[in-house]
Amino acid sequence: MTEVPASPWRLRDFRLLFAAGVLSHLGGNVGYVAVPLLAVTVLDAGPGQAGVLAALSTAAFLLIGLPAGAWVDRLPARRVLVAADAARAVLFASVPVAWWLDRLSLPQLYVVLLLGGCATVFFDVGSQSVLPELVGRERLVPANAAIVGLMAGATVAGRGAGGFLVQLCTAPSAVAGGAAAYLASAVGLTRIRRRDGPLRRPAARRLRTEVAEGLRHVLGSRELRALALTAALGNLGAQMVNVMLPVLFTRELGLPAGALGIYWAAGGLGLLLGAAAARRLAARVGHGRAPALAGLWCAPAGLGVALVGNGPWLWTAGVCWLVVTAKTGIDNVLGVSLRQRLTPDALLGRMNATFRFLLTGAVAVGSALAGLLGQTLGVRAAIWTGAVCLAAAFLPVFCSPLRTLRALPPAPAPSCRTTTTEEVIPG
Repeated sequence: MTEVPASPWRLRDFRLLFAAGVLSHLGGNVGYVAVPLLAVTVLDAGPGQAGVLAALSTAAFLLIGLPAGAWVDRLPARRVLVAADAARAVLFASVPVAWWLDRLSLPQLYVVLLLGGCATVFFDVGSQSVLPELVGRERLVPANAAIVGLMAGATVAGRGAGGFLVQLCTAPSAVAGGAAAYLASAVGLTRIRRRDGPLRRPAARRLRTEVAEGLRHVLGSRELRALALTAALGNLGAQMVNVMLPVLFTRELGLPAGALGIYWAAGGLGLLLGAAAARRLAARVGHGRAPALAGLWCAPAGLGVALVGNGPWLWTAGVCWLVVTAKTGIDNVLGVSLRQRLTPDALLGRMNATFRFLLTGAVAVGSALAGLLGQTLGVRAAIWTGAVCLAAAFLPVFCSPLRTLRALPPAPAPSCRTTTTEEVIPG
């Protein structure tokens, strides 16, 4: 019997997935900073239009998030990832081209972000679904810690670089750099050798039936339901704050784009610290108790995020933001590992899609709500509303059975991925 590698880093395909993820997340985070700054500084977008841009970037999770999980369960995951990154590269490359031709407009940004969000749906669901196949379920915690660390590092580098690229080379050039990173990621993913395992081909089933199975699996479990609600509430609050920050920094506080990039990069540093601490914290207090207690300890920092201003208040809010994102890093490592351990192989795509639908759907709602509140009550009102959501986000997990869970639950019985004979083209 072949010995299973002790670490996911010994697996070539995991290293390739990780490297491609570095480039993909780097491109996404550069665009996260560059696109709203482009809209505000070049196209003179206001708070309401900034909210629409942010909402469209995540609206795809509400529109196709649930069926995407069923499609991913039917498709070769590697091809899904390659197609998603290639599509995002083309879409975001169109922005600097239009700017150079003096044809750039807000409607084009709306279309790019909406279609780019559709590609992101498939990439996110596919990457989380393929991970257990590449590393084995017994190594999900260290593998997820590496992935969350990757996301944090990409946030620090991408958002910091995005702010300075906008400041030094203009926002369209920064968007072009993000498109190049997506293209490089797609090329790297084609080198993954391992293919999906043997496929079981039952009689064709209705898409609605398969989507409903994923919803029942998540919402019918007290543990999974609590993880989803806590993450959704946290995403809602964080997005309400983040949507208003470009307007607050550039118009009310008079700060340069680089300052916003550094502020957002501090959030990436918090994710990195939280991901690094997650395994030790889980070993000390338990895999379920760790996110519950971390949420309680970090709740006051959620309110402190709303104190952002000039001088020492900028540093105070930055430290609070770092604490909030550190808690998110802990949740991402332990929460995703719990989700994967509680879900059989055949439901991984639909489980991940259901979570993405709820979590990123909350981001879309937060974007629209922030734009509405910012336009009617002011930027500060939107930021304070988001901060209250951040402070209260831990409650669903804290009030669930996870608060007493110390060890990871046993892995479900292995099962084959399902497919049907119909052909589906992602994106």
